[in-house]
Amino acid sequence: MSKAWIRAKKPDFVRDVVRDFCLAHHELETEFRAFDRTGHVDFVQLKNLLGLETNKGLLWRLKDTAHLLFKKNASENDLLGQFLDWSMGYIFHDTMKLKEDAYQQQNYAPWFRELHRRQLSADVHAISQDLMHVLDQTNESIHREINRIRFILFNCRRLLTQYLPRHRENELLARFLVARRDLVHEVFGSGYEKLLASIYGEEPELRFLLAARSWRSGGWKDEALKALSEAQCLNAEHPLLHEELERIHARRS
Repeated sequence: MSKAWIRAKKPDFVRDVVRDFCLAHHELETEFRAFDRTGHVDFVQLKNLLGLETNKGLLWRLKDTAHLLFKKNASENDLLGQFLDWSMGYIFHDTMKLKEDAYQQQNYAPWFRELHRRQLSADVHAISQDLMHVLDQTNESIHREINRIRFILFNCRRLLTQYLPRHRENELLARFLVARRDLVHEVFGSGYEKLLASIYGEEPELRFLLAARSWRSGGWKDEALKALSEAQCLNAEHPLLHEELERIHARRS
């Protein structure tokens, strides 16, 4: 991949990183809350999140896209980008460890518990107890891995809030933030309004105006008009609002 191609695709990469981070955050937190309730994580769900080199899952794609955006793109070579690249890679690798521990818990812990109900010789029983102790340590590892991943997810939210203002003119990002606002709100929680304010500042309507431009360019007129209606509620005098309305009506006439 040439540097020129990577630079040209930067708006797409920014949107993809934010989108895939939010989707991965949602899936991981769903698993972690299940663990909080039951003491178990779903091996199959983690396996699907990670995928394989020949069929990459959501976390693998996030890691790769973050690397393209923050490492391969010279203009993004700053500390915030480096922190995000490292953090998203760390989430991937720690989830890989979590998946292996979940496999042990899901497949071998029941077998060892069943063994303990059998009439075993004293020597075999002692060995099984020692091996079961290793599985108990695996459960402790799962606790640590989940806590680490949650901590990194928290810091990714902080980093994105500081990083994304430089991309306030990104139409694809704005379109995602409008179309999937419920997901973004869920992920950022109490920091959601701070995220939007950091990007759009005194122009909250810009998010809807840029999203409308993206939809209009792609031929999605109804979606564009809905976004323009939301922008109009915030600032009916914004010049971009009238420009977009004129372009949509010109296409219809």
